[in-house]
Amino acid sequence: MRGLSGLRLEALSRWWQSAPIPPLPGAPWFVNGVARLEGDRPAREVLDALHAIEDRFARARPYPNAPRTLDLDLLDAGGALSDDPRLLLPHPRMHLRGFVLRPLAEVAPGWLHPRLGVTVEALAAGLPPQEVEPL
Repeated sequence: MRGLSGLRLEALSRWWQSAPIPPLPGAPWFVNGVARLEGDRPAREVLDALHAIEDRFARARPYPNAPRTLDLDLLDAGGALSDDPRLLLPHPRMHLRGFVLRPLAEVAPGWLHPRLGVTVEALAAGLPPQEVEPL
């Protein structure tokens, strides 16, 4: 990500391992992290650049929530709101997933969900128990 034009890598969380959500029998645990990028590129260009990285690593999308070797999501873009099906902002399920919120809290403490008006810490504290732990 350091090579993405017009963006700077400002912070990178630890790696976190988590059980698949929803549970998939026989599926491996996932490894997750969050990178905080800063810059002036439009959100759609950032998402396209992330998808290009996935394509370089031959990411396959056989079915929703399938185990995969690489999955890069755009969680937020400066608090922008988008209901465009090609670019939903903020990420529509991030507030439900400890494997997103815990590493996000490491790189953006106090981050405020632009639709819900709740901090990342409060969102994480309000989740039901999830199997998520730092590596």
